[in-house]
Amino acid sequence: MLRNEKHYWPSKTAFILAAIGSAIGLGNIWRFPYICYKFGGGAFLFAYLVSLIIVGIPLLILEFGIGQKIGGSAPLAMGKINKKFSWIGWFAVLCGFLITTYYAAIMSWSANYLIHSFTLAWGNDPSTFFYKDVLGITNMDMLTNGPGIKIFSIGTPKLALVIGLVVMWIWIILSIWKGARTVGKIVFFTVTIPWLILVIMVIGGLTLPGAFEGIRYYLTPDWKALLNPVLWQAAFTQVFFSLTVGFGVMIAYASFLPPKSDIVNNALIIGLSDAATAFIGGFAVFAVLGHYATAQGVSVGEVMSSGPGLAFVTYPAIINNLPLGPIIGVLFFLMLLTLAIDSAFSLVEGFVAGIMETFRLRRLHANLLVAILGLIGGLIFTTSVGLFWLDILDTYVTFLGLFAVGFLQAIVVGWFMKTDKMRVLINEHSFVKLGKWWNYTIKFVVPIVSIILLILSIISRIKATQSFIQAWSDLIGGIIPLILALVIGILLGRMTSKAIEKHQGGKI
Repeated sequence: MLRNEKHYWPSKTAFILAAIGSAIGLGNIWRFPYICYKFGGGAFLFAYLVSLIIVGIPLLILEFGIGQKIGGSAPLAMGKINKKFSWIGWFAVLCGFLITTYYAAIMSWSANYLIHSFTLAWGNDPSTFFYKDVLGITNMDMLTNGPGIKIFSIGTPKLALVIGLVVMWIWIILSIWKGARTVGKIVFFTVTIPWLILVIMVIGGLTLPGAFEGIRYYLTPDWKALLNPVLWQAAFTQVFFSLTVGFGVMIAYASFLPPKSDIVNNALIIGLSDAATAFIGGFAVFAVLGHYATAQGVSVGEVMSSGPGLAFVTYPAIINNLPLGPIIGVLFFLMLLTLAIDSAFSLVEGFVAGIMETFRLRRLHANLLVAILGLIGGLIFTTSVGLFWLDILDTYVTFLGLFAVGFLQAIVVGWFMKTDKMRVLINEHSFVKLGKWWNYTIKFVVPIVSIILLILSIISRIKATQSFIQAWSDLIGGIIPLILALVIGILLGRMTSKAIEKHQGGKI
Protein backbone atom coordinates (compact mmCIF):
# COMPACT_ATOMS: atom_id res chain seq x y z
CA MET A 1 0.00 0.00 0.00
CA LEU A 2 1.65 3.25 -1.13
CA ARG A 3 -0.63 5.66 0.65
CA ASN A 4 0.25 6.07 4.31
CA GLU A 5 -3.02 7.71 5.39
CA LYS A 6 -5.49 4.98 4.42
CA HIS A 7 -8.95 5.13 5.96
CA TYR A 8 -12.10 3.18 5.17
CA TRP A 9 -15.52 4.72 4.82
CA PRO A 10 -17.17 5.05 8.24
CA SER A 11 -20.23 3.20 6.89
CA LYS A 12 -21.77 1.78 3.72
CA THR A 13 -24.23 4.67 3.73
CA ALA A 14 -21.38 7.18 3.71
CA PHE A 15 -19.84 5.54 0.62
CA ILE A 16 -23.17 5.38 -1.21
CA LEU A 17 -23.95 9.01 -0.45
CA ALA A 18 -20.45 10.09 -1.51
CA ALA A 19 -20.67 8.18 -4.80
CA ILE A 20 -24.21 9.44 -5.45
CA GLY A 21 -23.06 12.96 -4.65
CA SER A 22 -20.23 12.63 -7.15
CA ALA A 23 -22.60 11.34 -9.83
CA ILE A 24 -25.35 13.87 -9.18
CA GLY A 25 -24.33 17.35 -10.24
CA LEU A 26 -25.36 20.43 -12.17
CA GLY A 27 -25.93 18.31 -15.27
CA ASN A 28 -28.88 16.61 -13.58
CA ILE A 29 -30.67 19.93 -13.27
CA TRP A 30 -29.74 21.92 -16.36
CA ARG A 31 -28.52 19.36 -18.90
CA PHE A 32 -30.70 16.28 -18.50
CA PRO A 33 -34.12 18.03 -18.75
CA TYR A 34 -33.02 20.01 -21.80
CA ILE A 35 -31.69 17.08 -23.82
CA CYS A 36 -34.69 15.00 -22.75
CA TYR A 37 -36.97 17.67 -24.22
CA LYS A 38 -34.74 18.10 -27.29
CA PHE A 39 -34.61 14.39 -28.14
CA GLY A 40 -38.13 13.11 -27.94
CA GLY A 41 -39.17 13.42 -24.28
CA GLY A 42 -40.26 9.98 -23.12
CA ALA A 43 -38.39 8.39 -26.02
CA PHE A 44 -35.12 9.81 -24.73
CA LEU A 45 -35.91 8.52 -21.24
CA PHE A 46 -36.23 5.03 -22.72
CA ALA A 47 -32.92 5.38 -24.59
CA TYR A 48 -31.26 6.75 -21.46
CA LEU A 49 -32.36 3.78 -19.35
CA VAL A 50 -31.16 1.34 -22.01
CA SER A 51 -27.79 3.12 -22.13
CA LEU A 52 -27.57 3.08 -18.34
CA ILE A 53 -28.20 -0.66 -18.16
CA ILE A 54 -25.97 -1.86 -21.00
CA VAL A 55 -23.02 0.52 -20.51
CA GLY A 56 -23.35 2.83 -17.49
CA ILE A 57 -23.85 0.37 -14.65
CA PRO A 58 -21.43 -2.27 -16.06
CA LEU A 59 -18.73 0.41 -16.34
CA LEU A 60 -19.54 1.65 -12.82
CA ILE A 61 -19.18 -1.93 -11.55
CA LEU A 62 -15.84 -2.15 -13.36
CA GLU A 63 -14.50 1.00 -11.69
CA PHE A 64 -15.72 -0.13 -8.27
CA GLY A 65 -14.08 -3.50 -8.88
CA ILE A 66 -10.76 -1.92 -9.89
CA GLY A 67 -10.74 0.37 -6.86
CA GLN A 68 -11.92 -2.10 -4.22
CA LYS A 69 -10.35 -5.37 -5.41
CA ILE A 70 -7.08 -4.05 -6.83
CA GLY A 71 -6.82 -1.07 -4.49
CA GLY A 72 -5.64 2.50 -4.67
CA SER A 73 -6.32 5.57 -6.77
CA ALA A 74 -6.82 5.25 -10.51
CA PRO A 75 -3.07 5.61 -11.36
CA LEU A 76 -2.02 3.04 -8.76
CA ALA A 77 -4.83 0.58 -9.53
CA MET A 78 -4.20 0.69 -13.28
CA GLY A 79 -0.47 0.28 -12.59
CA LYS A 80 -1.14 -2.81 -10.49
CA ILE A 81 -2.94 -4.39 -13.44
CA ASN A 82 0.11 -3.66 -15.57
CA LYS A 83 2.76 -1.08 -14.80
CA LYS A 84 2.51 0.17 -18.38
CA PHE A 85 -1.05 1.38 -17.75
CA SER A 86 -0.56 3.81 -14.84
CA TRP A 87 -0.70 6.68 -17.31
CA ILE A 88 -4.34 5.84 -18.12
CA GLY A 89 -5.27 6.44 -14.49
CA TRP A 90 -3.32 9.69 -14.47
CA PHE A 91 -4.97 10.85 -17.70
CA ALA A 92 -8.36 10.17 -16.09
CA VAL A 93 -7.70 12.14 -12.90
CA LEU A 94 -6.03 15.00 -14.79
CA CYS A 95 -9.12 15.32 -16.99
CA GLY A 96 -11.17 15.42 -13.81
CA PHE A 97 -8.91 18.12 -12.38
CA LEU A 98 -9.28 20.25 -15.53
CA ILE A 99 -13.04 20.01 -15.18
CA THR A 100 -12.83 21.14 -11.55
CA THR A 101 -11.04 24.35 -12.59
CA TYR A 102 -14.17 25.58 -14.37
CA TYR A 103 -16.65 23.71 -12.18
CA ALA A 104 -15.43 25.77 -9.22
CA ALA A 105 -15.99 28.92 -11.31
CA ILE A 106 -19.62 27.90 -11.94
CA MET A 107 -19.95 27.33 -8.20
CA SER A 108 -18.66 30.89 -7.74
CA TRP A 109 -21.46 32.14 -10.01
CA SER A 110 -23.97 30.19 -7.92
CA ALA A 111 -22.56 31.56 -4.66
CA ASN A 112 -22.86 35.12 -5.98
CA TYR A 113 -26.42 34.44 -7.09
CA LEU A 114 -27.25 32.99 -3.69
CA ILE A 115 -26.41 36.42 -2.25
CA HIS A 116 -28.24 38.25 -5.06
CA SER A 117 -31.35 36.16 -4.39
CA PHE A 118 -32.06 37.91 -1.10
CA THR A 119 -32.82 41.14 -2.99
CA LEU A 120 -33.59 39.72 -6.46
CA ALA A 121 -30.72 41.92 -7.63
CA TRP A 122 -31.08 40.80 -11.26
CA GLY A 123 -34.24 42.92 -11.60
CA ASN A 124 -36.42 42.72 -14.68
CA ASP A 125 -33.58 41.93 -17.09
CA PRO A 126 -31.84 38.79 -15.76
CA SER A 127 -30.06 38.24 -19.09
CA THR A 128 -28.21 41.56 -19.04
CA PHE A 129 -27.50 41.17 -15.33
CA PHE A 130 -25.90 37.74 -15.77
CA TYR A 131 -23.90 38.27 -18.92
CA LYS A 132 -22.93 41.92 -18.44
CA ASP A 133 -22.98 42.68 -14.72
CA VAL A 134 -21.88 39.30 -13.33
CA LEU A 135 -19.67 37.88 -16.11
CA GLY A 136 -18.54 41.22 -17.52
CA ILE A 137 -19.43 40.54 -21.18
CA THR A 138 -19.80 44.07 -22.55
CA ASN A 139 -20.63 43.14 -26.16
CA MET A 140 -23.84 41.08 -26.04
CA ASP A 141 -23.48 40.20 -29.75
CA MET A 142 -20.71 37.80 -28.70
CA LEU A 143 -23.35 35.49 -27.25
CA THR A 144 -25.03 34.92 -30.62
CA ASN A 145 -22.21 35.49 -33.11
CA GLY A 146 -19.35 34.12 -31.03
CA PRO A 147 -16.50 36.07 -29.42
CA GLY A 148 -14.24 35.95 -32.50
CA ILE A 149 -10.84 37.51 -31.94
CA LYS A 150 -12.06 38.95 -28.62
CA ILE A 151 -11.76 35.53 -27.03
CA PHE A 152 -8.04 36.26 -26.72
CA SER A 153 -8.72 39.55 -24.90
CA ILE A 154 -8.68 38.00 -21.46
CA GLY A 155 -9.00 41.21 -19.46
CA THR A 156 -9.19 41.58 -15.69
CA PRO A 157 -10.91 38.96 -13.52
CA LYS A 158 -14.14 40.08 -11.84
CA LEU A 159 -13.44 40.61 -8.15
CA ALA A 160 -16.73 39.10 -6.92
CA LEU A 161 -16.13 35.96 -8.98
CA VAL A 162 -12.53 35.65 -7.78
CA ILE A 163 -13.65 35.92 -4.15
CA GLY A 164 -16.29 33.29 -4.84
CA LEU A 165 -13.68 31.07 -6.51
CA VAL A 166 -11.36 31.29 -3.50
CA VAL A 167 -14.22 30.44 -1.13
CA MET A 168 -15.24 27.48 -3.28
CA TRP A 169 -11.71 26.04 -3.30
CA ILE A 170 -11.50 26.42 0.48
CA TRP A 171 -14.81 24.56 0.74
CA ILE A 172 -13.61 21.82 -1.63
CA ILE A 173 -10.36 21.24 0.26
CA LEU A 174 -12.04 21.27 3.67
CA SER A 175 -14.45 18.62 2.38
CA ILE A 176 -11.59 16.20 1.65
CA TRP A 177 -9.28 17.38 4.43
CA LYS A 178 -8.97 13.89 5.92
CA GLY A 179 -10.13 11.88 2.94
CA ALA A 180 -12.92 9.38 3.44
CA ARG A 181 -13.39 10.34 7.09
CA THR A 182 -14.22 13.97 6.21
CA VAL A 183 -16.17 13.17 3.05
CA GLY A 184 -18.21 10.56 4.91
CA LYS A 185 -19.47 13.28 7.26
CA ILE A 186 -19.93 16.05 4.71
CA VAL A 187 -22.08 14.05 2.28
CA PHE A 188 -24.81 13.49 4.85
CA PHE A 189 -25.57 17.19 4.40
CA THR A 190 -24.44 17.97 0.84
CA VAL A 191 -26.45 15.09 -0.65
CA THR A 192 -29.58 15.20 1.51
CA ILE A 193 -30.00 19.01 1.38
CA PRO A 194 -30.34 19.24 -2.45
CA TRP A 195 -32.67 16.23 -2.46
CA LEU A 196 -34.88 17.90 0.14
CA ILE A 197 -34.88 21.19 -1.77
CA LEU A 198 -35.58 19.34 -5.03
CA VAL A 199 -38.63 17.64 -3.51
CA ILE A 200 -39.90 20.99 -2.19
CA MET A 201 -39.44 22.56 -5.62
CA VAL A 202 -41.24 19.70 -7.39
CA ILE A 203 -44.21 19.84 -5.02
CA GLY A 204 -44.33 23.63 -5.12
CA GLY A 205 -43.86 23.73 -8.89
CA LEU A 206 -46.69 21.31 -9.58
CA THR A 207 -49.11 23.59 -7.74
CA LEU A 208 -48.43 26.51 -10.10
CA PRO A 209 -50.90 27.38 -12.91
CA GLY A 210 -49.69 25.95 -16.21
CA ALA A 211 -47.24 23.56 -14.56
CA PHE A 212 -48.66 20.50 -16.28
CA GLU A 213 -48.15 22.10 -19.69
CA GLY A 214 -44.47 22.02 -18.89
CA ILE A 215 -44.63 18.42 -17.66
CA ARG A 216 -46.45 17.39 -20.82
CA TYR A 217 -43.74 19.08 -22.86
CA TYR A 218 -41.12 17.20 -20.85
CA LEU A 219 -42.56 13.70 -21.04
CA THR A 220 -44.55 13.45 -24.28
CA PRO A 221 -42.74 10.69 -26.23
CA ASP A 222 -41.78 10.96 -29.86
CA TRP A 223 -41.05 7.30 -30.53
CA LYS A 224 -39.86 8.03 -34.05
CA ALA A 225 -36.92 9.82 -32.46
CA LEU A 226 -35.53 6.41 -31.43
CA LEU A 227 -34.58 5.91 -35.07
CA ASN A 228 -32.33 8.96 -34.87
CA PRO A 229 -28.74 7.93 -34.06
CA VAL A 230 -28.11 11.38 -32.58
CA LEU A 231 -30.63 10.57 -29.83
CA TRP A 232 -28.65 7.46 -28.86
CA GLN A 233 -25.42 9.43 -28.94
CA ALA A 234 -27.00 11.94 -26.55
CA ALA A 235 -28.28 9.16 -24.27
CA PHE A 236 -24.93 7.36 -23.98
CA THR A 237 -23.16 10.70 -23.56
CA GLN A 238 -25.46 11.68 -20.69
CA VAL A 239 -24.87 8.34 -18.97
CA PHE A 240 -21.08 8.72 -19.13
CA PHE A 241 -21.25 12.35 -18.07
CA SER A 242 -23.74 11.89 -15.24
CA LEU A 243 -22.22 8.83 -13.55
CA THR A 244 -18.76 10.45 -13.33
CA VAL A 245 -17.15 7.33 -14.79
CA GLY A 246 -13.87 7.81 -16.62
CA PHE A 247 -12.42 10.38 -14.22
CA GLY A 248 -10.87 8.06 -11.66
CA VAL A 249 -13.31 9.25 -8.99
CA MET A 250 -15.20 6.01 -8.48
CA ILE A 251 -11.95 4.02 -8.45
CA ALA A 252 -10.57 6.22 -5.67
CA TYR A 253 -13.81 6.12 -3.68
CA ALA A 254 -14.07 2.32 -4.01
CA SER A 255 -10.50 1.97 -2.72
CA PHE A 256 -11.80 3.09 0.68
CA LEU A 257 -14.36 0.26 0.79
CA PRO A 258 -13.86 -2.61 3.27
CA PRO A 259 -12.72 -5.90 1.64
CA LYS A 260 -16.11 -7.65 1.86
CA SER A 261 -18.23 -4.90 0.28
CA ASP A 262 -21.09 -5.69 -2.10
CA ILE A 263 -19.92 -3.99 -5.29
CA VAL A 264 -22.82 -4.89 -7.59
CA ASN A 265 -25.48 -3.76 -5.13
CA ASN A 266 -23.68 -0.48 -4.54
CA ALA A 267 -23.39 0.17 -8.28
CA LEU A 268 -27.10 -0.53 -8.84
CA ILE A 269 -28.15 1.80 -6.01
CA ILE A 270 -25.88 4.62 -7.16
CA GLY A 271 -26.65 4.30 -10.88
CA LEU A 272 -30.42 4.18 -10.39
CA SER A 273 -30.36 6.97 -7.78
CA ASP A 274 -28.51 9.22 -10.21
CA ALA A 275 -31.04 8.48 -12.95
CA ALA A 276 -33.97 9.06 -10.59
CA THR A 277 -32.56 12.40 -9.46
CA ALA A 278 -32.16 13.57 -13.06
CA PHE A 279 -35.70 12.44 -13.88
CA ILE A 280 -37.23 14.15 -10.84
CA GLY A 281 -35.15 17.24 -11.53
CA GLY A 282 -36.93 17.47 -14.86
CA PHE A 283 -40.25 17.83 -13.05
CA ALA A 284 -38.87 20.70 -10.96
CA VAL A 285 -37.55 22.50 -14.05
CA PHE A 286 -40.44 21.93 -16.46
CA ALA A 287 -43.17 22.65 -13.92
CA VAL A 288 -41.93 26.22 -13.45
CA LEU A 289 -41.18 26.57 -17.18
CA GLY A 290 -44.77 25.59 -17.90
CA HIS A 291 -46.01 28.18 -15.43
CA TYR A 292 -43.74 30.86 -16.88
CA ALA A 293 -44.73 30.07 -20.48
CA THR A 294 -48.42 30.19 -19.57
CA ALA A 295 -47.98 33.54 -17.83
CA GLN A 296 -46.14 34.91 -20.89
CA GLY A 297 -48.68 33.47 -23.33
CA VAL A 298 -46.06 31.49 -25.26
CA SER A 299 -45.11 27.82 -25.69
CA VAL A 300 -42.72 26.07 -23.33
CA GLY A 301 -40.25 25.68 -26.18
CA GLU A 302 -39.94 29.46 -26.46
CA VAL A 303 -38.73 29.84 -22.87
CA MET A 304 -36.62 26.67 -22.79
CA SER A 305 -32.86 27.09 -22.64
CA SER A 306 -29.92 24.94 -21.65
CA GLY A 307 -26.85 25.16 -19.47
CA PRO A 308 -26.01 28.41 -17.67
CA GLY A 309 -28.83 30.23 -19.48
CA LEU A 310 -31.42 28.03 -17.77
CA ALA A 311 -30.00 28.46 -14.26
CA PHE A 312 -28.86 32.08 -14.34
CA VAL A 313 -31.25 33.75 -16.80
CA THR A 314 -34.49 31.80 -17.26
CA TYR A 315 -34.88 30.70 -13.64
CA PRO A 316 -34.28 34.17 -12.14
CA ALA A 317 -36.87 35.56 -14.58
CA ILE A 318 -39.33 32.94 -13.32
CA ILE A 319 -38.44 33.62 -9.67
CA ASN A 320 -39.40 37.27 -10.19
CA ASN A 321 -43.01 36.17 -10.74
CA LEU A 322 -43.27 33.54 -8.02
CA PRO A 323 -44.72 34.00 -4.54
CA LEU A 324 -41.91 34.25 -1.97
CA GLY A 325 -39.46 34.87 -4.81
CA PRO A 326 -36.37 35.60 -2.66
CA ILE A 327 -36.89 32.40 -0.65
CA ILE A 328 -37.28 30.36 -3.84
CA GLY A 329 -34.13 31.97 -5.22
CA VAL A 330 -32.10 31.19 -2.11
CA LEU A 331 -33.30 27.58 -2.13
CA PHE A 332 -32.58 27.14 -5.85
CA PHE A 333 -29.02 28.44 -5.76
CA LEU A 334 -28.32 26.66 -2.48
CA MET A 335 -29.41 23.47 -4.28
CA LEU A 336 -27.03 24.21 -7.16
CA LEU A 337 -24.15 24.76 -4.75
CA THR A 338 -24.74 21.59 -2.77
CA LEU A 339 -25.20 19.59 -5.97
CA ALA A 340 -21.93 20.93 -7.35
CA ILE A 341 -19.71 20.59 -4.29
CA ASP A 342 -19.87 16.78 -4.13
CA SER A 343 -18.89 16.44 -7.78
CA ALA A 344 -16.11 19.01 -7.35
CA PHE A 345 -14.42 17.52 -4.30
CA SER A 346 -14.76 13.97 -5.67
CA LEU A 347 -12.83 14.98 -8.80
CA VAL A 348 -10.18 16.63 -6.64
CA GLU A 349 -9.96 13.62 -4.31
CA GLY A 350 -9.12 11.35 -7.26
CA PHE A 351 -6.19 13.61 -8.16
CA VAL A 352 -5.03 14.07 -4.56
CA ALA A 353 -5.05 10.31 -3.94
CA GLY A 354 -2.82 9.74 -6.97
CA ILE A 355 -0.35 12.39 -5.85
CA MET A 356 -0.19 11.00 -2.32
CA GLU A 357 0.46 7.45 -3.50
CA THR A 358 3.06 8.30 -6.13
CA PHE A 359 5.05 10.97 -4.30
CA ARG A 360 4.24 9.83 -0.75
CA LEU A 361 3.11 13.32 0.21
CA ARG A 362 1.06 14.01 3.29
CA ARG A 363 -2.59 14.73 2.56
CA LEU A 364 -2.24 18.31 3.80
CA HIS A 365 0.50 19.07 1.27
CA ALA A 366 -1.28 17.29 -1.59
CA ASN A 367 -4.53 19.13 -0.83
CA LEU A 368 -2.87 22.54 -0.79
CA LEU A 369 -0.88 21.84 -3.97
CA VAL A 370 -3.98 20.84 -5.93
CA ALA A 371 -6.00 23.76 -4.53
CA ILE A 372 -3.39 26.32 -5.58
CA LEU A 373 -3.09 24.84 -9.07
CA GLY A 374 -6.88 24.69 -9.43
CA LEU A 375 -7.36 28.25 -8.23
CA ILE A 376 -4.77 29.62 -10.64
CA GLY A 377 -6.20 27.59 -13.51
CA GLY A 378 -9.73 28.79 -12.75
CA LEU A 379 -8.94 32.51 -12.86
CA ILE A 380 -9.45 32.69 -16.62
CA PHE A 381 -13.10 31.71 -16.09
CA THR A 382 -13.67 34.77 -13.92
CA THR A 383 -12.87 37.14 -16.82
CA SER A 384 -15.21 38.58 -19.43
CA VAL A 385 -14.36 35.77 -21.88
CA GLY A 386 -14.42 33.06 -19.24
CA LEU A 387 -17.77 31.69 -20.38
CA PHE A 388 -16.39 31.02 -23.88
CA TRP A 389 -13.19 29.34 -22.65
CA LEU A 390 -15.32 27.29 -20.28
CA ASP A 391 -17.44 26.03 -23.15
CA ILE A 392 -14.37 25.00 -25.16
CA LEU A 393 -12.65 23.19 -22.30
CA ASP A 394 -15.90 21.49 -21.30
CA THR A 395 -16.48 20.22 -24.84
CA TYR A 396 -13.02 18.72 -25.25
CA VAL A 397 -12.23 17.42 -21.77
CA THR A 398 -15.68 16.28 -20.67
CA PHE A 399 -16.53 14.45 -23.86
CA LEU A 400 -13.34 13.54 -25.68
CA GLY A 401 -11.35 12.81 -22.50
CA LEU A 402 -14.25 10.97 -20.89
CA PHE A 403 -14.88 8.61 -23.80
CA ALA A 404 -11.17 8.01 -24.33
CA VAL A 405 -10.70 6.91 -20.70
CA GLY A 406 -13.82 4.72 -20.81
CA PHE A 407 -12.46 3.02 -23.92
CA LEU A 408 -8.97 2.53 -22.46
CA GLN A 409 -10.19 1.16 -19.12
CA ALA A 410 -12.44 -1.39 -20.81
CA ILE A 411 -9.62 -2.45 -23.15
CA VAL A 412 -7.15 -2.88 -20.27
CA VAL A 413 -9.49 -5.00 -18.12
CA GLY A 414 -11.16 -6.76 -21.04
CA TRP A 415 -8.06 -7.67 -23.03
CA PHE A 416 -4.98 -7.33 -20.82
CA MET A 417 -6.45 -8.76 -17.64
CA LYS A 418 -8.61 -11.84 -17.26
CA THR A 419 -12.09 -10.31 -17.22
CA ASP A 420 -13.53 -13.46 -15.73
CA LYS A 421 -11.11 -13.19 -12.82
CA MET A 422 -12.36 -9.67 -12.10
CA ARG A 423 -15.96 -10.89 -12.35
CA VAL A 424 -15.28 -13.67 -9.83
CA LEU A 425 -13.68 -11.19 -7.42
CA ILE A 426 -16.66 -8.85 -7.74
CA ASN A 427 -19.16 -11.71 -7.24
CA GLU A 428 -17.36 -12.97 -4.14
CA HIS A 429 -19.28 -10.72 -1.75
CA SER A 430 -22.09 -9.48 -4.03
CA PHE A 431 -25.68 -10.58 -3.43
CA VAL A 432 -26.56 -10.06 -7.11
CA LYS A 433 -24.09 -12.13 -9.15
CA LEU A 434 -22.70 -10.99 -12.48
CA GLY A 435 -23.09 -13.43 -15.35
CA LYS A 436 -20.73 -13.88 -18.28
CA TRP A 437 -22.69 -11.17 -20.08
CA TRP A 438 -20.63 -8.68 -18.06
CA ASN A 439 -17.40 -10.04 -19.58
CA TYR A 440 -18.70 -9.41 -23.09
CA THR A 441 -20.02 -5.99 -22.12
CA ILE A 442 -16.59 -4.89 -20.88
CA LYS A 443 -14.67 -6.54 -23.74
CA PHE A 444 -16.89 -5.43 -26.59
CA VAL A 445 -19.88 -3.19 -25.82
CA VAL A 446 -18.16 -0.50 -23.70
CA PRO A 447 -15.12 -0.13 -26.02
CA ILE A 448 -17.27 -0.01 -29.15
CA VAL A 449 -19.70 2.53 -27.70
CA SER A 450 -16.82 4.64 -26.30
CA ILE A 451 -14.86 4.76 -29.55
CA ILE A 452 -17.98 5.56 -31.59
CA LEU A 453 -18.88 8.40 -29.23
CA LEU A 454 -15.29 9.65 -29.36
CA ILE A 455 -15.26 9.69 -33.16
CA LEU A 456 -18.70 11.31 -33.40
CA SER A 457 -17.69 14.01 -30.91
CA ILE A 458 -14.56 14.82 -32.90
CA ILE A 459 -16.50 14.97 -36.17
CA SER A 460 -19.17 17.15 -34.58
CA ARG A 461 -16.61 19.63 -33.28
CA ILE A 462 -14.80 19.79 -36.61
CA LYS A 463 -18.09 20.55 -38.39
CA ALA A 464 -18.89 23.25 -35.84
CA THR A 465 -15.55 25.00 -36.42
CA GLN A 466 -16.42 27.80 -38.83
CA SER A 467 -13.48 30.18 -38.62
CA PHE A 468 -9.73 30.38 -38.24
CA ILE A 469 -10.12 32.14 -34.89
CA GLN A 470 -12.41 29.42 -33.58
CA ALA A 471 -9.93 26.76 -34.66
CA TRP A 472 -7.15 28.55 -32.75
CA SER A 473 -9.29 28.96 -29.64
CA ASP A 474 -10.23 25.27 -29.80
CA LEU A 475 -6.54 24.41 -30.07
CA ILE A 476 -5.53 26.57 -27.10
CA GLY A 477 -8.56 26.00 -24.89
CA GLY A 478 -9.34 22.37 -25.64
CA ILE A 479 -6.81 20.38 -27.62
CA ILE A 480 -3.62 21.61 -25.91
CA PRO A 481 -4.99 21.02 -22.36
CA LEU A 482 -5.96 17.47 -23.39
CA ILE A 483 -2.54 16.84 -24.93
CA LEU A 484 -0.83 18.25 -21.82
CA ALA A 485 -2.98 15.99 -19.62
CA LEU A 486 -1.92 13.03 -21.76
CA VAL A 487 1.79 13.90 -21.77
CA ILE A 488 1.88 14.70 -18.05
CA GLY A 489 -0.12 11.53 -17.41
CA ILE A 490 2.47 9.44 -19.25
CA LEU A 491 5.34 11.05 -17.30
CA LEU A 492 3.57 10.61 -13.96
CA GLY A 493 2.65 7.07 -14.96
CA ARG A 494 6.33 6.18 -15.17
CA MET A 495 6.86 7.57 -11.67
CA THR A 496 3.92 5.57 -10.33
CA SER A 497 5.28 2.41 -11.95
CA LYS A 498 8.65 2.95 -10.27
CA ALA A 499 6.91 3.61 -6.95
CA ILE A 500 4.99 0.33 -7.28
CA GLU A 501 8.18 -1.60 -8.02
CA LYS A 502 10.03 0.05 -5.13
CA HIS A 503 7.40 -0.46 -2.45
CA GLN A 504 5.95 -3.75 -3.62
CA GLY A 505 9.02 -5.50 -4.93
CA GLY A 506 7.86 -5.27 -8.50
CA LYS A 507 4.71 -7.30 -7.88
CA ILE A 508 1.84 -5.84 -9.82
